[in-house]
Amino acid sequence: MPRIFDNISEQLQTALIQTLNTAQRADFCVGYFNLRGWRLLQPHIEDWQGDETQRVRLLIGMHRSPQEEIRELFSLTGKGDGLIDNARLVRLKRQIVEEFRQQLMLGAPTNADEQGLRDLARQMREGKLVVKLFLRYPLHAKLYLLHQPHLYSAPIHAYLGSSNLTFSGLSGQGELNTEVTDTDAAAKLAHWFEERWADRGCLDITADLIQVIAESWAREKTLSPYEVYLKMAYHLAQEALAGLSGEFKLPNELTAILFDYQAAAVQIAAHHLNKRGGVLLGDVVGLGKTLMATALARIFQDDYGYETLILCPKNLESMWRKYIADYRLIAHVLPTSKALRQLPELRRYRLIIIDESHNLRNREGQRYGVIRDYIEANESKVILLSATPYNKSYLDLSAQLRLFIPEDRDIGIRPERYIGEIGELEFTRRHQANTRSLAAFEKSEHADDWRDLMRLYLVRRTRSFIIQNYAETDPISRRSFLRLRDGRLSYFPARVPKTIAFPANDQFSRMYSDDVVTWINLLSLPRYGLGQYVSEKAAKGADADEKRLLENLSRAGERLMGFSRTNLFKRLESSGASFLQSIDRHILRNSVYLYAIENDLPLPIGTLDADAIDPSAEDEDEDSILTAEDVDENGADAAQVEQGDTTRSAYQRRAQTAYELFSGGYKRRFKWLRPTLFSAALKTKLREDSDQLLEVLRLCGTWDAASDTKLNALHDLIARQHAGEKVLIFSQFADTVRYLEEQLAARGVRGLSAVTGSSDDPTAPAWRFSPVSSGANVAPEDELRVLIATDVLSEGQNLQDAAIVINYDLPWAIIRLSQRAGRVDRIGQQAERILCYSFLPADGVEQIIRLRARVRQRLAENSEVVGSDEQFFDDDQLAAQLRDLYTEKSGILDFEADTEVDLASYAYQIWANATRTDPALAKKIADLPDVVYSTRRYVGSVQRPQGVLTYMKTADGTDSLAWLDADGNSVTQSQYAILRAAECPPDTPALERHPNHHDLVLQAVALMRRGDYNVGGQLGGRTSARRRAYERLKDYIERLKQEAPLFVTQDLERAVDDLYRYPLRSTARDSINRQIKAGVSNEDLAKLVVALRAEDRLSLIQEDGEANEPCVLCSLGLFDL
Repeated sequence: MPRIFDNISEQLQTALIQTLNTAQRADFCVGYFNLRGWRLLQPHIEDWQGDETQRVRLLIGMHRSPQEEIRELFSLTGKGDGLIDNARLVRLKRQIVEEFRQQLMLGAPTNADEQGLRDLARQMREGKLVVKLFLRYPLHAKLYLLHQPHLYSAPIHAYLGSSNLTFSGLSGQGELNTEVTDTDAAAKLAHWFEERWADRGCLDITADLIQVIAESWAREKTLSPYEVYLKMAYHLAQEALAGLSGEFKLPNELTAILFDYQAAAVQIAAHHLNKRGGVLLGDVVGLGKTLMATALARIFQDDYGYETLILCPKNLESMWRKYIADYRLIAHVLPTSKALRQLPELRRYRLIIIDESHNLRNREGQRYGVIRDYIEANESKVILLSATPYNKSYLDLSAQLRLFIPEDRDIGIRPERYIGEIGELEFTRRHQANTRSLAAFEKSEHADDWRDLMRLYLVRRTRSFIIQNYAETDPISRRSFLRLRDGRLSYFPARVPKTIAFPANDQFSRMYSDDVVTWINLLSLPRYGLGQYVSEKAAKGADADEKRLLENLSRAGERLMGFSRTNLFKRLESSGASFLQSIDRHILRNSVYLYAIENDLPLPIGTLDADAIDPSAEDEDEDSILTAEDVDENGADAAQVEQGDTTRSAYQRRAQTAYELFSGGYKRRFKWLRPTLFSAALKTKLREDSDQLLEVLRLCGTWDAASDTKLNALHDLIARQHAGEKVLIFSQFADTVRYLEEQLAARGVRGLSAVTGSSDDPTAPAWRFSPVSSGANVAPEDELRVLIATDVLSEGQNLQDAAIVINYDLPWAIIRLSQRAGRVDRIGQQAERILCYSFLPADGVEQIIRLRARVRQRLAENSEVVGSDEQFFDDDQLAAQLRDLYTEKSGILDFEADTEVDLASYAYQIWANATRTDPALAKKIADLPDVVYSTRRYVGSVQRPQGVLTYMKTADGTDSLAWLDADGNSVTQSQYAILRAAECPPDTPALERHPNHHDLVLQAVALMRRGDYNVGGQLGGRTSARRRAYERLKDYIERLKQEAPLFVTQDLERAVDDLYRYPLRSTARDSINRQIKAGVSNEDLAKLVVALRAEDRLSLIQEDGEANEPCVLCSLGLFDL
């Protein structure tokens, strides 16, 4: 009776090995051969000679999938004559060899598999194993013949059945095989094998398999670390490479004037725009984003007939009209400030450019909503332009992306770091958001998640990146330059920090005294925290409009108070005149409130939007009674309000006049609330603050411009040291700008003008100041030499006719100094050096550092929220940078985080530089199979230890990287940091693999897949049957584990897992809903769900193993072996 091998009671592997140990040669015919599986049999033929008398002949049949069989069965063209020609034989051979190549790119590497594959290749080279493909017709036989000529009774021992030469076929899964020991039957099987082995349609692929292994991760000759580094860069650069593949062609007239880096950005951006409906051009200041956006719009105009709508700040309207005329763009320009009124009535534009898009970060604003609704209604594609895409919060980025991406749209990737941290199950419980949506990313605080997201939408390069990758070096001057396509050169100037130290005289010292700082820090600022003074009793009787306003007051308070306090100190640093003016206005606004309260008149409530008074976006004083525009229209009344002495009675008179103006012609500018809605404490705090500020005015006295040592130093700088040279002066505040303009003009400075947010046409003075770079025709007598401007109004202007920048005051975020320098350090700058002057007290920066530290402490004590300027750096960072600025440290104004470069551009540039140097690398690296690895020498540090870098592509195609240390601990999953860690020169030698390398790769894969459930595991709304059943049963299981763990069955846990992973069948949903409405207990609900699952009536399960299989692309060991 022959034995049966089903891999359950008896395993074929055991019998096969026993017989192999006594055999001299073997013939196998199988339908599938797992190359890794050969190591099960490899030791048992190791002693064979490898000639015809001692070898394994392996015949692999060609099989068809069920789909192919059905297609041929019902083919309308017939089955053909069954003949196979040489061309088809070669084609089939090539196809199947490629399948073997793909086989080795599945899964993760192990030490055992690597050694097994190397032994397999060696045994094939030694002739101990010969492999052929049978291609004449589909063959799916499984036959194992073992020749034992020394055994007279059974010279051929055969096994026939269903097992392939794989782990599962030999031992891991149920099969059906039988042993054939009958001499005649075994001889017939051997004859059958010989006929096919000698068939003309049977091709030897032994050498091909040897080559497949030699090129795989199991190769004997290790890849160089540089090749693995380039493979990482190549795959990370796929988005950029897709854009540069020739998909979009630049207009001819723009091709001649775009630098290579600009042309590359436009083509990459065109790919993003076409594929995803939007792109953010985020190059830093001065690299030509406006021209790039114009070229991008022209591509879509020429290729698709799109017309463009340009939304921009009012001060950039003239510039955009010039670009439209110069580059034949069919476009309409609309100032963003007019969007609320005009956009709803505008006709359809298929493409929209939004310049300075970071200004649209308030998703709750009316203007934002109108723009978003227009884009959605017209299905417009969107080009966002911003050198500062986000200030501090990542929500700044998502707000801009939400203009063209609905929050629930599937964007193809997930916030893997955040989901990995809490698990997808917990994510779904916490958040009502699809894991592959923009809303999901908004829940993440992980920078790497946002970098992954922005890879799809952002094109951003820094000045240093352009210099490093696109610039050439002048052999004589050693200066970096770009070469235009017409041969002209554009040099990059050096940014030279300079400090102007001005003496601190009495009036300066009085303002910086401890008393002044203490008084300001002690201010209650009740007007900005009105929500704290609402009378609960009175509020109950408020009408609907009043209740809505009171609610807004509570939300806005902390931010408004933080802004107001910091602004007072910022104005103190800016100019004594501006500071005292602001103190005066603050007292007056308090007095207006006191006047209203004392006369039972409605209180005028100003802006409740903290962004509107953030000096990074607004240069006017939030306490200014009237704007410069109002002063022009109502000169007499405004002057009466804004001027006067500093006694309490004088402020009371001015307050009455101001209130009459507010409640008269300017009534619609305010919201109005009854004073009886507030407690008596409001009046008390207003009076206390006013009294403290009156003390500040009395201590500081009247400001004397003639004794202003800071102003005197500025005048000396522009009138003596740089007489005749163009000078650009920056201040954060419009009041300071107007003060400087007035005082410098009075001192005889000619060719002078000022630009603030209230200027009617800021572009006109910019063109007069910089006519060459702006391409403007300006008469010599109209040209400006000195331009004073605020930060808000310097965006987008070409001011590179000048090479001297003066920072009259210092932003609290030093990066803004770099951005100011970028206004003149733009493409086309002719000067070798950009001189960047910063004003600091002569006795050093320590006074400013102490002042800012005290302000921060006070803000923290009050839990007041600060603006974007103050959130950039902690005190230690700020102090160090201020000291570097004071000592004129080289490079302080080149402040650019390398991580600001979008990863696709960064990776592409690595690839482009490498393949430009060695063109043969392009094909070599692109052809490298997956799973390959190498190791390079690396010493490491505490923060960046030795370990293994692993690059994996997840089941849904997302790039995921991990850096594990030698003990398997996660170092980082930052793609940028890992790519930087992999960086090495081409001649870097490969070291021997660390013994734990493959184990660490497996751990990295587990880390990257943590919480990675079947996509689609969304439980629905809070009232959905699926969510309610899942949450109840999840809690039920947790309680049972504590109280009665034996009742937690595997069936119950699997049913609950199915509830999470898969959608419910409609019948199951109805059953669960009925039971829940009937008040079913958790125990009975559990029984219902388990029963439904047992009958396959619970969930709609669609398994697709191949589609959900991640793959390891490569890994790099970092060790000092």
